[in-house]
Amino acid sequence: MLFFVGLITLIAWSASSGLGQAASRDDRPDMAFLKQQFEDLNHRLDQLEKSIDDILWFERVGDVALVDKVRIVGPPRWKEPNPAAQGAGNPIKFYTYVFIPKDLDRSKKYPLIVLPHGGSHASFDTYHTHIIREMVGQGYVVVAPDYRGSTGYGPGIYRLVDYGGLENEDVYASRNFVVDNYDFVDKDRVGIVGWSHGGLIALMNAFDHPEGYQVCFAGNPVSDLVARMGYKDQSYRDEFEAKFSIGQTAEANVQEYRRRSPVTHVDKLRIPLLVHTNTNDEDVNVLEVEHLIQALKAAGKKFEYEIFQNAPGGHSMDRLDILNAKIIRLKIYDFLARTLKPPRPFTSVEDLQGAGYF
Repeated sequence: MLFFVGLITLIAWSASSGLGQAASRDDRPDMAFLKQQFEDLNHRLDQLEKSIDDILWFERVGDVALVDKVRIVGPPRWKEPNPAAQGAGNPIKFYTYVFIPKDLDRSKKYPLIVLPHGGSHASFDTYHTHIIREMVGQGYVVVAPDYRGSTGYGPGIYRLVDYGGLENEDVYASRNFVVDNYDFVDKDRVGIVGWSHGGLIALMNAFDHPEGYQVCFAGNPVSDLVARMGYKDQSYRDEFEAKFSIGQTAEANVQEYRRRSPVTHVDKLRIPLLVHTNTNDEDVNVLEVEHLIQALKAAGKKFEYEIFQNAPGGHSMDRLDILNAKIIRLKIYDFLARTLKPPRPFTSVEDLQGAGYF
């Protein structure tokens, strides 16, 4: 721990020293330059944090799962700054995690869960420890991509963010990678699970690639970007209006925001779907998910949903370690198991506890 603290201090000192040297060269420091230096420092700290967290994966799930991190490709960037530049139009490279049950029999076929992280500007980290242990404990193989826009890989990947756009195809590429490269994975037993922004991605994958998935769960999913821009503050909207992102306000280009919203694509639903939302969600307002539910009903789609009333934990109601969260997760696993038929489905909270916790 002292090593890591010292390393962080050294990085910060190096950055501040560089700033001091830059300032000495110019009595009037360029504020844009200073801002860029601090932004770069933040990315370096994110990369350090990511490296540490990757080590923790082996510590936290290595007793039950084989853990791998592979580099794959998704579609080219959706906004190419210089189409004539060398490498322009190349596929985007990104990392994805693969978790395989240690007791898996490679002569048999196993179901796969695709698990995109939430946040957009976030990453798949050991926050998901108990969920991975629970999924692997049931006999699922899990793939969890750090799609374009994820943190921990520097500003280049960060600025490739394509919220509700080609990030969805990165996640589908992770699904295809596992199906194509692991012959013990059953391509006809693939589910996708996501919460929050990961819920948006899960929905969009289910809508756009019904041939690739057999079931979908979306927890507290971002569902309607037009509505979301209305109740979030300007600092949040700035992320979408940045040049490297959408680059326009929802008012200036409402159709682009609609294109990236699951609520606009409900007519494409072809597979079993479960949606959860919570009335006291402090991130994804329940109105977004209610709009999604209403749209699915209006389209005549068969699906399941539950609107939880002030469930403890708000946005994280079913990802905490409290009993109520485990009860909700058991409902999710039961829904998935009906279609995916894992070899060891949970039948009780005690089963979940035994698999997910030491």
